[in-house]
Amino acid sequence: MLPLTLADMTLPLTNPVLKFLLILIIILSAPLLLNKIRIPHLLGLIIAGAVVGPFGFNLMERDSSIILSGTAGLLYIMFLAGLEIDIADFKKNSTRSLTFGLFTFSIPMILGILASYYILNFNILTSILLASMFASHTLITYPIVSKLGVQKNPAVTITVGGTMITDTLALLVLTIIVGLSAGSVDNGFWIRLGVSLTLFGGIVLLLFPLIGRWFFKRFHDNVSQYIFVLAIVFLGAFLAEAAGIEPIIGAFLAGLAMNRLIPRTSPLMNRIEFVGNAIFIPFFLIGVGMLIDYRAFFKDFETIKVAIVMTVIATAAKFLAAYATQKTFKYSVDQRRLIFGLSNAQAAATLAAVLVGYGIVTGHTESGEPIRLLNESVLNGTILMILITCTIASFATQRGARNIALADAPESAPGHEKSDLPERILIPMSHPETAEELIHLSVTLKSKGNRNGLCALHVLSNDNAASNADRQGRRLLEKAVIAAAATDTELQELLRYDSDIANAIISTIHEQKITDLILSLRPDNSDEGPTPFPSATMENILTQNNITTLVYKPVQPLSTVRRLLVIVPDRAEKELGFALWIWKVWNMGRNTNTKVVFYAPAHTLAQIKTIHAKNPIEAEFRKFDEWDDFLILFREVKANDLLLAVLSRKGGPSYHKNMNCIPGYLNKYARSNSFILVYPLQQNDPRNGDLSNPSLLLA
Repeated sequence: MLPLTLADMTLPLTNPVLKFLLILIIILSAPLLLNKIRIPHLLGLIIAGAVVGPFGFNLMERDSSIILSGTAGLLYIMFLAGLEIDIADFKKNSTRSLTFGLFTFSIPMILGILASYYILNFNILTSILLASMFASHTLITYPIVSKLGVQKNPAVTITVGGTMITDTLALLVLTIIVGLSAGSVDNGFWIRLGVSLTLFGGIVLLLFPLIGRWFFKRFHDNVSQYIFVLAIVFLGAFLAEAAGIEPIIGAFLAGLAMNRLIPRTSPLMNRIEFVGNAIFIPFFLIGVGMLIDYRAFFKDFETIKVAIVMTVIATAAKFLAAYATQKTFKYSVDQRRLIFGLSNAQAAATLAAVLVGYGIVTGHTESGEPIRLLNESVLNGTILMILITCTIASFATQRGARNIALADAPESAPGHEKSDLPERILIPMSHPETAEELIHLSVTLKSKGNRNGLCALHVLSNDNAASNADRQGRRLLEKAVIAAAATDTELQELLRYDSDIANAIISTIHEQKITDLILSLRPDNSDEGPTPFPSATMENILTQNNITTLVYKPVQPLSTVRRLLVIVPDRAEKELGFALWIWKVWNMGRNTNTKVVFYAPAHTLAQIKTIHAKNPIEAEFRKFDEWDDFLILFREVKANDLLLAVLSRKGGPSYHKNMNCIPGYLNKYARSNSFILVYPLQQNDPRNGDLSNPSLLLA
């Protein structure tokens, strides 16, 4: 290895180690320094990029490595937007997303064409192209929304949906303008465009979920899963390019396609967000800053004039679109700020349009100079517009999102539970093959604020204290701790010696003040064969405790489940623990974006529908009260369904004699499906407060 030479220290830096070190220092220090003066960290990275870039101190060039990492960061932002969107809210607000999308496209188009034609004196073709740049926007401030935890707010949902609409329309305008400039817009052009867009949408939205579900069922290696997701993102982006639109649309649709397969509480989601926010997205923001050339604004008045007009029109048009959306749907001022902040930032699609327009030569002057569709003044003005709109968007998004987060903090909806309701979940473990799935289920069901209320228990007989079984038990608990840590959840390890497993679990419940118990059954394909249910140990556990108890048999990964079928008995709402298990089902539906199908008698469905009206998730409601003929339900069970049967202990208000047969039916007739048996709480703990009205927890 040769020592570092003076040539390596010349500017701009060429040594890859020094370049990467400089970028890491920027990513680490810029947000910390600028946050002290209340400048959003995203804006800080853009400013840092301008300072170290070729038009600043020229510490580094915007070379292929910066462009590659920045492209990945931009695709990451769009992918995360599609991945984190609440499908139920997205469908519910699809009309509103369309309305906002049309507002935020048509208003900038109209104002942009008029300003370009009458103020900047461009021809009509150039004016339309320039206006399409104002119509598009980039969700560059989405990480602020995600960080503050308000990504499920309706204002965010419709803005993300509207972004897909306006960017698609704006980029289609760009495609058409390019075709008109080349004289290739004929019937064949429209047929090719329509066919390619249809094929692209079909492949991404229909084929990607099938491939993803197949992959996640068969490959459980953490690294392989992450690389697979990256491949899906870039494949979606490539297919979008092949269809004639920008890759950001492909990344967003890839996120929607994978939405149900990557639960927001899963380790995979944690890794995706971590790598994106730590590396790829900062690279993109720094790369945007490197484009800023301050010197261009001192060369001539035309550049300053174009930059001012572009910035004012783009900002005013996006504000008017946000204002019109606020008045149409009666949103709050902070929701309007959120819509405006998310939609005002110009970056990706705008850069694509200006670079394409600048590269189109429509003729030459007498001196041989090329006549471009967009001139150098527009190119430099676009860079200034990007800087100013990103600045305004960062402040607006941060203010609106912070105010909404503070206003939502006291809520007690699913995922925003009361802090005075302690939740302690006990997970007895004995089978290595089910350990990770038990942790994933527990993290999916738990309250959002519960970060240290999970306990993993392994029971050994007194004779095994110094045996190989002891070492295996400790390794099993260590495996559970690692699985929980991957989701930023703290797990308490409990190793207990007792000659009776049921007695050990019951004693732990009392000692650790456990509120929920999750038991497991081995899958039928395990080495030890299927587990009969109920076993003597399981029956002892169920009869000796009264807390909410779930018995889980994992057949496939939780992330690959397509529907959650919840079978509810008559008078289930009379059970003391009704609100608590409903709470768990709601968390599961929201965290996995899985459709929940409720089967229950009419009066019980009415109670569940009331809860659903206040806390919407993607759900269906089907009347069912034939517990004497329970097997007819299996006609509706499909592959990738998870069955959740709500049972009751003897003496409970909803107890039915046939409940004793349900575990056997599921073990026999649903061998290829995962299932969960739920035994509701039957003796209240004063810490739970008043459970007589579910609205106290779910309102």
